[in-house]
Amino acid sequence: MHISTLSPQQIKQLFIDKVWNTAEAQFSAGQVRLVNALRISHLVIRDFLQGMITLRAMGLVYTTILALVPLLAVSFSVLKGFGVHNQVEPLLMNLFLPMGEKGVELAEVIIRFVDNTKAGVLGSLGLLLLMYTVVSLLQKIEQAFNATWRVSQNRSLTQRFSNYIAVVLVGPVLLFSALGISASVSNIGLIQDAMQIESVSIVVKLLGSLLPTLLIIGAFTFVYIFVPNTRVKPGSAVVGAIVAGLLWEVSSWVFTAFVAGSTKYTAIYSAFASAIIFFIWLYINWVILLIGANVAFYYQNPARRILSAEKITLSNRLKENIALNIMLLVARHYHGHKPAWSVEALAHQLHIDADVCHSIILQLCNTDLLQETAEEPPRYLPAYDIETLSLYDIIEAVRAAEENSLLSLDSIHREPSITQIDEAMNQALAQCLHGQSLKDLALAADAQANPAASEAAAKPTGA
Repeated sequence: MHISTLSPQQIKQLFIDKVWNTAEAQFSAGQVRLVNALRISHLVIRDFLQGMITLRAMGLVYTTILALVPLLAVSFSVLKGFGVHNQVEPLLMNLFLPMGEKGVELAEVIIRFVDNTKAGVLGSLGLLLLMYTVVSLLQKIEQAFNATWRVSQNRSLTQRFSNYIAVVLVGPVLLFSALGISASVSNIGLIQDAMQIESVSIVVKLLGSLLPTLLIIGAFTFVYIFVPNTRVKPGSAVVGAIVAGLLWEVSSWVFTAFVAGSTKYTAIYSAFASAIIFFIWLYINWVILLIGANVAFYYQNPARRILSAEKITLSNRLKENIALNIMLLVARHYHGHKPAWSVEALAHQLHIDADVCHSIILQLCNTDLLQETAEEPPRYLPAYDIETLSLYDIIEAVRAAEENSLLSLDSIHREPSITQIDEAMNQALAQCLHGQSLKDLALAADAQANPAASEAAAKPTGA
């Protein structure tokens, strides 16, 4: 049957059968790469159509509008110290190039605002508000990227301050230094002499035309690695940045051809036309950036390439088992003087999703069974001596982890017979685990893992 004779529903089912329901063993190496690319594309389109990407992009547009001038003002003051502040306007011109003449007008207006933002005029309170606006933008960006990477925990306050300041102060210097180096290299006599050769001139011109795109891809790669509060592999970040960079180039051409050049916006919105076009262009840029982050996420996490987008829920039995396994692994490394576990390492060891692992770890931290280190990424240690930490306390903490003052056993009406059953179950559990500490469990696990070493340790010295 020819594909042109199939209905849309039949084409969709054929795609799912070929791409999702066919084992990878039936494909060649090249076909596997193609199938993985199709799966990632399908998942990114699904996430986009569900609306969360567009919703986060709209929120970032609002925050960007408020923070754009303060961000440029802070960066401008840093660049001024390095003598490269005059390059800010050309960069804005290039960024707003798809907006046509309105982009040029908008860049000039923003530069005037930045020039008028003087620390002496603002005062200490105004300067603090300016910095808060910049930090709030970066915090919103981090939250959007954390949601893309399924990370529920944001950076601590001290980490945010140090990392965000590094972005605001160091980022512009590195960017404009790269631009300055690329410009100065083209003025070297040797390079100019080599460009007299036709083939070399063609290559240099091609690289010059690709340089803006390469800089965009480099900037996207930096953002994808640095912003999410999780470890992003450079290869995954580069793949997402390449997709986002290509989308940015295509959208720039489309926007220039069909939106910025249209006279309808000026006729409808009159004096507000430039602002409306600017909002649309900002929104498109944020959508592209978040799509690239989605691509990087699915590229790095093959286990998350599943069609069902159902939320993972855990039974009480699973919660108790995962919590005991986490506490055992942490205790064994602690007792053996080995490096502490991270969330990713624990999730990999237990063959569970990192989000599920992190949710259980948070419950254990909130009940003072585990404590988080100040490392990046954070690692986890027992909150107190494993010899005094009983297994019964661990299970009880997990069972009661989601209870609060609004809804708990004490806040609901229970029939006496149900209360008796609950008490009997608790007593049976306490008797079963009586006297067993986390240290006992760790030593027993070590003995099972290495029985020969345990026998040697238990044998008398003179035997």
